[in-house]
Amino acid sequence: MSGESVINPRSPNAKFASRSTREDIRALLPMLGEKLEEILMDYTAWRQLSQFFAAIVFFHASEYALVVAFHGRPNISFNSLLITKQYVIAMTCALLEYVMEILFFPKLKEYWWVSNVGLAMILIGEILRKSAVITAGRAFTHTIRVYYEDHHDLITHGIYRFMRHPGYSGFFIWAVGTQVMLCNPVCVVSFTLVTWKFFSTRIPYEEFFLTQFFGSQYEEYARKVPSGLPFIK
Repeated sequence: MSGESVINPRSPNAKFASRSTREDIRALLPMLGEKLEEILMDYTAWRQLSQFFAAIVFFHASEYALVVAFHGRPNISFNSLLITKQYVIAMTCALLEYVMEILFFPKLKEYWWVSNVGLAMILIGEILRKSAVITAGRAFTHTIRVYYEDHHDLITHGIYRFMRHPGYSGFFIWAVGTQVMLCNPVCVVSFTLVTWKFFSTRIPYEEFFLTQFFGSQYEEYARKVPSGLPFIK
């Protein structure tokens, strides 16, 4: 027979221990709330979170405005804001990681050179993305075209001289940059892997139709110009 004592869950001692645990948790929550409020009012959190939300608002608002300018308001939908269920989940996870880490590991957010690198990535990604949209004009869409249209031209000038998919490259750099700026190590890795995986399947699918539309012209272009994303030919 074991020498360890076993507590009957129905015994008064067990009920007292359970009630005591709940009371401890209730007492701890206000303390954590006060600490979190104090931390979020700190310069580090205020600057990083304000930059994060500003980057998101500017990215989607400017994307929508450009699509309206080139395609007209009647021809666009809410999808032009590029806010999907998966995107909302990803950004929510990013905020949760940030809050947990600044609460329990605040020094992790004090690497300002890392945060500034992330901010630079956000700006570079925006420039690439918006340059792609403006250069392509009406030829730029958020959905892959599977049927040829009269105004669908092969764009090979401007930013497209240096990469075939500057829009995708810009979004990739921008998305990862938001997490580098927040000093979110988990989301830096996950955003990099998930976004790269998405484009690694989307690009071949899109280029299948581009080859159908433009034939040898696109094949020659693809041979000379890189995709714009690492390890994707």
